[in-house]
Amino acid sequence: MSFELEMAARLAAGAPGVSPAPSRVSYDHVVLPGDFPDPTVTKIGDTYWASATSAEWGAVFPIFTSKNLLDWELVSHVFPEKLPDWAGSNFWAPEFYYENGRTYMYYTARKKGGMLCVAVASADHPAGPYTDHGILVGQEAGSIDGFAMPDEHGDLYLIWKEDGNSCHQDTPIWAQRLNDERTALIGEATELFGNDVKWEGPLVEGSALVRHNGWFYMFYAGNSCCGKGCNYATGVARSRNLLGPWEKHEQNPILDRNTTWKCPGHGTVTELDGRWFLLHHAYAAESHEFVGRQGLLSEFTWNADEWPEFVNRSPQAPALANMARFNVADEFGGDRLGLEWQWPIGQQPATAVRHGQLHLAAHDSRLGALLARRTHAATYKAATTIDFAKLPIDTFAGLAAVGDPYNALALMAGNGQLQIWHLKSGKQQCLVTIFIDACPTLTLRLEVWGGQRYRFAYSTDGATWQPLPTENFTLNGTYLPPWDRGVRVALVAQGAAGSTATFNNFIIRNQR
Repeated sequence: MSFELEMAARLAAGAPGVSPAPSRVSYDHVVLPGDFPDPTVTKIGDTYWASATSAEWGAVFPIFTSKNLLDWELVSHVFPEKLPDWAGSNFWAPEFYYENGRTYMYYTARKKGGMLCVAVASADHPAGPYTDHGILVGQEAGSIDGFAMPDEHGDLYLIWKEDGNSCHQDTPIWAQRLNDERTALIGEATELFGNDVKWEGPLVEGSALVRHNGWFYMFYAGNSCCGKGCNYATGVARSRNLLGPWEKHEQNPILDRNTTWKCPGHGTVTELDGRWFLLHHAYAAESHEFVGRQGLLSEFTWNADEWPEFVNRSPQAPALANMARFNVADEFGGDRLGLEWQWPIGQQPATAVRHGQLHLAAHDSRLGALLARRTHAATYKAATTIDFAKLPIDTFAGLAAVGDPYNALALMAGNGQLQIWHLKSGKQQCLVTIFIDACPTLTLRLEVWGGQRYRFAYSTDGATWQPLPTENFTLNGTYLPPWDRGVRVALVAQGAAGSTATFNNFIIRNQR
């Protein structure tokens, strides 16, 4: 046997004295689990920063930090409380740009009473606080997905999509130069390309650019992004000059669905130790729209023709495992809520955290004041314990599965009763009412299977559970997720202004 064959045999057999080559660490993972669409990532110094779409949930544009691209910490928000005066909804697609010690966040929002616009905010530190500088562009059909990129001469341009698909028109990608302050457009806009290939369907969007070996590469998304019928995928185009001409890759889409992940798209390129990655979103096949679009890291390489390639042209991240690590157990310690809590845009409730309790000011809207958490699985149990005896008259406190303030299933306690509220398209029904004997505290439980079947129960002692009677024992919650968001679990307080509900804990236990 030759020396080479003998050494190969020893390596295969794990022979002593021969160390196998170190395995290559995989970075293909879900790194922003839960509903985090349109993620963006940039590196500033030795730290990576990420954010994602908020849509209709505050606080707006979460800011995460990481040293290794895999482990992320939520540290702040671009707009933690006060929203820009001009903007009302659709807080989408944030994109970082860092220059000369200042961080810019280019983002999409809908002008109050008007169209979708691309705007910009900036800060002296990437964690904020941010100052909003207002609208950069708002075309009649809408303008979304802004991305800042220097051209081959070092002049900074804004790249964005004209939202023509909103009115059955094409969706050109535009570029226009930014001023020296990076807060306004100057000169004329140049059209780069549009949706002219079959797989792209009615749109191209979500542009993210990187320069490599003298080429500008634009990663972009095509077709339908969201919901049950989505068929989103990722393509790439390249050009020697930022303003074109652009050449689309013949192998597009370069990132498409597989059995684990559906509709991958709208991401940003980053690099670590000479390895290249796209941080993008995709639906987990087993939970799909009920959890929402999650943030995945997918590695790619450059082929001999200098085009990016992903393994099997699809996300290689494994499905989320060990779901217990995403369980929630908030005992309301300290003196403030954690950054993970959310509320509907423009409806931030008044809260106080003291002595291990959350005091949530009630609201007299259909569902009331909401404080919500993202879900990570489509099958889970959630529970909360309320101070039942201290609830004011005509004030209800409860636990709800919420798509948005117009679509929810809730178990509500008040006036000596327990009720199941069914809210669909803004129309509210009380499905069940039972009377409860006086007791100091009441624990409410929500059980969900596959995001579709819901069941409620209660306990007066925290140990013995009584299910609430419903037809066929479960309720159908298929209608809950909006077209672009996952379902949240929320604490709810409904009643007159000045009344307050008190919660002792909040728990989510995930299951596969």
